[in-house]
Amino acid sequence: MDVLRPTLIKIGGRIYRKNLIQEQAYQHEEEDEDDFCPSDCTDEPCDAFVVEETEKGFQCRVEVPSPLYKYIIGKKGETKKRLETETRTSISIPKPGVEGEIVITGQHRSGVISARTRIDVLLDSFRKKQPFTHFLSFALNQPAIQEKFLQFKEEVLEKCSKDHGVSSSLFQNPAKLHLTLGTLVLLNEQETQKACDLLQQCKEDFVDQIAGGKPLTVEVAGVEYMNDDPAMTDVLYAKVHMKDGSDRLQVIADQLVERFVASGLMLKEWDRVKLHATVMNTLFRKDPSAEERNNTMTGKSSFKERESFNGRNILKLFENFYFGEVQLDSVRLSQRFSSDASGYYATSGQLTFS
Repeated sequence: MDVLRPTLIKIGGRIYRKNLIQEQAYQHEEEDEDDFCPSDCTDEPCDAFVVEETEKGFQCRVEVPSPLYKYIIGKKGETKKRLETETRTSISIPKPGVEGEIVITGQHRSGVISARTRIDVLLDSFRKKQPFTHFLSFALNQPAIQEKFLQFKEEVLEKCSKDHGVSSSLFQNPAKLHLTLGTLVLLNEQETQKACDLLQQCKEDFVDQIAGGKPLTVEVAGVEYMNDDPAMTDVLYAKVHMKDGSDRLQVIADQLVERFVASGLMLKEWDRVKLHATVMNTLFRKDPSAEERNNTMTGKSSFKERESFNGRNILKLFENFYFGEVQLDSVRLSQRFSSDASGYYATSGQLTFS
């Protein structure tokens, strides 16, 4: 990294510099809780949070999901002790599993601000390493689409089963066919509610105007692959487009992601959302409940364990396969590794078009 152009970290609408440090590869969260040294980040005064004056000095409260407490505490409390010593503050953390606020107190306002800034950077670093818990999705599991998908699966196995790596274990569960807009790490009920509230705000701000209060008619047709070599395919997906030829679906998807990224609930991965419906995935070979992981920064990547398949014949024979037409009437905040009564992912909240 160029020392004159340090990495910038955006937290709470403010931007901080992160100085160059030596970080070990992330192996296990229990082993790495204090590998990240918060004193390596700038702690310039900031007005992005409230510092209250008290009889004994100053204090600042910060809402932190309970699963992240351990990263502030560190091994045997070392991270917490270091923070307190270096900033001359006292940091009060709720008991494990109890949701609440972390309270920073100190005699000097600058020390409290320094501790808060370092905690924010510390949490931001470890939050990025958490596996995603939710994702924004359009459901594509309508009966007609499922029926055509099962036909696709049957024909692929009939015509291409002798191709390297092709087997029935690669196919998506038809009840879970969907479009993913983006993934989120929501670690408590408060964060989940914040995401639900933001969905409703997006509906009022721009979705209703773009959708016109009606479902979007979308066609699912044709297949494409993710990587560079079709002979070494990991993900095969169905393409989607608006039946009327407009870009309204893309616009809604892009603006939703932009709004969620701006709120801090989602990490920016691409300049625009790639609308696709996974139909075959090598992650399903070992774990039928797995989902593709677009962002290798969240959680441990499973790509090393993948056994690719030769998709050349599938792409040639099913290039224009028609999966059908579907009415998209909502964007769902879907829970990872879950199922509802229909077999689709359980829904924490949703934005409806009508």
